[in-house]
Amino acid sequence: MSKDKNEDTFDLDNTFIDNNVLKEIIDEESNKSKIINKNNNPYIVNILLIAVLLSSLLYFGSNIISNNTSIYSLLCCLVITIFSFMYIMVCLTYKGKNIFNVIISCLLLIIFFILGVFRPFDSNYISNKAVPIFSGKSIDYVVEWADKNNINLIQDYEYSDVVEEYSIIGQDIKYNTPIKDIDSITITISEGPNPYKEIIVPNMSTWDAERVLEFIKNNYLSNVNVEFISSDKLQDTLIDQSVIGTLKRNDELKLTFSYGEELGYDEVKLIDFTNKSKFEVEFYLKQHQLRYEFDDEFDEKIKKGYVIKQSKNAGDIVKINDDKIKVTISKGKEIKVPNLKDYDVSKITKWAVDNKVKILFIYKYDDSVKEGKVIGANYDDGEVIEQGTTIKVTLSKGTLKMPKFKSYDDFKDWADKYEIKYNEEREFSNTVKVGEVISYSVKTGDIIKNDETIIVKVSDGKKKGVPNVVGMTKAKATSTLKDAGLEVNYVYTYDKGKKGVVLSQSISSGSNVTEGTTITLNISSDNEDDKD
Repeated sequence: MSKDKNEDTFDLDNTFIDNNVLKEIIDEESNKSKIINKNNNPYIVNILLIAVLLSSLLYFGSNIISNNTSIYSLLCCLVITIFSFMYIMVCLTYKGKNIFNVIISCLLLIIFFILGVFRPFDSNYISNKAVPIFSGKSIDYVVEWADKNNINLIQDYEYSDVVEEYSIIGQDIKYNTPIKDIDSITITISEGPNPYKEIIVPNMSTWDAERVLEFIKNNYLSNVNVEFISSDKLQDTLIDQSVIGTLKRNDELKLTFSYGEELGYDEVKLIDFTNKSKFEVEFYLKQHQLRYEFDDEFDEKIKKGYVIKQSKNAGDIVKINDDKIKVTISKGKEIKVPNLKDYDVSKITKWAVDNKVKILFIYKYDDSVKEGKVIGANYDDGEVIEQGTTIKVTLSKGTLKMPKFKSYDDFKDWADKYEIKYNEEREFSNTVKVGEVISYSVKTGDIIKNDETIIVKVSDGKKKGVPNVVGMTKAKATSTLKDAGLEVNYVYTYDKGKKGVVLSQSISSGSNVTEGTTITLNISSDNEDDKD
């Protein structure tokens, strides 16, 4: 055991170190130190890495604030930005010898991010985008988007209890559809609550006025008439209603309230009616047994259907059954129709949106108005209209050329579709079958003029002259008519002296008729049953 212990003991005095080995160790450590010092990132790399970081953040931020960036594009930007962060971390710990590659890659990333900052705002980028979601956006935004991308914007209207009036409900083109694949888009705009929707009216007897008014408001009832009468019921309590059960919102609903056994006062201090609805004011006036009358006028600020002014001011004391209180209701702002012929579709749409009027575009061919331009409208320049008015605008589809038709029926269907006037003329033809078209007054490919009437010549078939068969026997007359390309029918008349002889023919001899026309012959008979 003692011997082993002595053998494991390191004797420094007797240890020999080769000078060559020691020199190699020292040289190796010296080289490592030089490499470390040599490969510290120079200032230019650190500056470029900071520039990469800032430009990547700027790139991502510009895409966030842009209205033209889709969710898909934002996700792509996020991935690229995260990649740039990871790249910067790798470069900070990079100990390679070739710094040149790092510098070049940093410069390329910076250029990419700088170009990417301006991309969402570039018109060419926008025009190549996909269709966004318009729900919740303003109509002005949609009009501007459609105008920028040269897309025809069509307005459609739909009732909605949820979406506020004149706000966008939806669109006919799906989100993310490439813009290059479409030339028009229809947006659905809310018309507010549906006045024709049926609701259930409960038995509201004993309800107080406040509760009844809340029900009327929440269910958008638009044709409610109220009366207040003397009653032993509590004041402002509903005592009678005309309908219990199913009712359309715009159907009349008559409500009778009690003002108690007697009114209890002979004068009222008026409240301010301004900006209250016509129904609210009428309810108040009837509730207090005040005489009143309504008139209306245009107003730029007060919403349509709400009070502009009153003949007696708020705070005035008014006696019951005194002079009438005149209340003026707003018709909304006065809208003068411009000369729509000077407007394009996008400008008409924007004007309609700004003025809360409805536009119905009708398309029609016109040889004098360029395609897409306005032919006319149902309201003339300078006419005054109210909010909510529907204006029908006729747009030109350009010139209409005469197509080639397979049959007369095809032509008539086409003419009826495009409201083309036409007259039919019949004439005989040895080459065109009966009922088929010989010619049109307008040649295939020719432009059809406005209000032009197309003359259609229709074949009556081959012309056949009717021979005279009066006096012939039935057999001879039949043979003669058959040889002439005509059909024969018979009627009989009693004639004591004759039998089987043609007395008359339905179409006189010398007449021109179509091949196959039926001639009715009156044949003599000795049967007394054939007497007239």
